[in-house]
Amino acid sequence: MFRHLDDLALTLLQQFDPERAHGLALTALKMGLGPSDGPVTSARLRTTVAGLALPNPVGLAAGFDKNATVLAPLSRCGFGFIEVGAATPRPQPGNAKPRLFRLTQDKAAINRFGFNNDGMEAIAARLKGHKGIVGLNLGANKDSGDRAGDFAQVLTACGDHIDFATVNVSSPNTEKLRDLQGKAALSALLAGVVAANDALARPVPVFLKIAPDLSLDELAEVAEVANTAGIAGIIATNTTLDRVGLHGPHSAEAGGLSGQPLFEKSTRVLAHLAGLTKLPIIGVGGVGSAQQAYDKIRAGASAVQLYTALVYGGIRLAEDIAKGLDALLERDGFAQVADAVGTGRGDWT
Repeated sequence: MFRHLDDLALTLLQQFDPERAHGLALTALKMGLGPSDGPVTSARLRTTVAGLALPNPVGLAAGFDKNATVLAPLSRCGFGFIEVGAATPRPQPGNAKPRLFRLTQDKAAINRFGFNNDGMEAIAARLKGHKGIVGLNLGANKDSGDRAGDFAQVLTACGDHIDFATVNVSSPNTEKLRDLQGKAALSALLAGVVAANDALARPVPVFLKIAPDLSLDELAEVAEVANTAGIAGIIATNTTLDRVGLHGPHSAEAGGLSGQPLFEKSTRVLAHLAGLTKLPIIGVGGVGSAQQAYDKIRAGASAVQLYTALVYGGIRLAEDIAKGLDALLERDGFAQVADAVGTGRGDWT
């Protein structure tokens, strides 16, 4: 019965403009129209990543709940952890609409939101007293004179109310933001964030989110910086600027591409990165099934995140993926998800 209603709701949402549909999905969650069972868990699925005790390794990526307005409903949707944001010091409207496009044939999306959010103070207030494992994606204001400083500023304002933080220098939708992935700039930025984290009453694990479009040399430089910066892990990857093999009228839109076309590219980056660092990696990009989550884990990810797949699979997808992952681990004789991490890395390098 509930599955039938979910399928009907998903069909209806897809009749609306994508950004309007996203807003309606958030409203439905606020009204209690989502799942209510809580995180899926089992002895096999429970794992610890960068000190975070997760009921399962299937997380929600940043961007779905930019302003932390549906934390309580999301905590009941099966996810093992949730990431909200990106948050910037000051509120900003983001880029002009339209800025979100479905590529239905490819089960993908292109967005150029540009860090639209309510600002760190409003988001910090909503993060207080949250349930489950919740992280915050840190961003910089588009017109900031000190973008590197913005990341530390957001962490200082929100750090007491989160379980982890992500430094997002890999969004393609804020001009020149990706320039902060260069070795010198990244070292300085992370030093500032780590100092702000150390000053918190309860420091949190800090992750670095990287782009999938880095060359192998650039990836090696990022890994070198990450290994010595004092951060807790890496999230691989953000959206891509690649447009190879896409279909439909929106395939050439500017912005970051996410969804199924990103799966292979992001997984190869993940696998290469796993050979360059001992830091835990969270795999993101094209995860839409239990098998794809399992592939990311076997390529070197300690946990995974998804977002775009929800557009095509609905909010119960996290529950389905976690349960399917449990079955795949049992099939292959893994007592814990951690035992499977990196066992198939050679297939991707």
